[in-house]
Amino acid sequence: MKNVLLILVDHRKDAAVNVQKTLTAWGCLIKTRLGLHEGVQKDCSEHGLIICEMAGEDSQLKELQRKLELIKGGTAKLVALKFEDGLAFTKICSFKEKPAALINKLTYKKEMKK
Repeated sequence: MKNVLLILVDHRKDAAVNVQKTLTAWGCLIKTRLGLHEGVQKDCSEHGLIICEMAGEDSQLKELQRKLELIKGGTAKLVALKFEDGLAFTKICSFKEKPAALINKLTYKKEMKK
């Protein structure tokens, strides 16, 4: 299974410092990190995307996601990717959805691939 943490940062100049501090504090869980934003130099964008390949226990990853969600201008989604019976299976963790809604989404995605 691969765990990927997707972080969308709005108002990069304001939120980036707190996002960076949080990622540094949890740095031992991050195997690979890629930061993307539109534009360079004078046309630098205020929005950014950070993609992290993660290691560690689910509880640790969910706690990091929760901490990133607390940062104003930050949104984080933890995505678990794995193969199940030869099919790719994706689980997206969100603290803003109720568990039943998430389970219904996962079941629907899996049945669509059959």
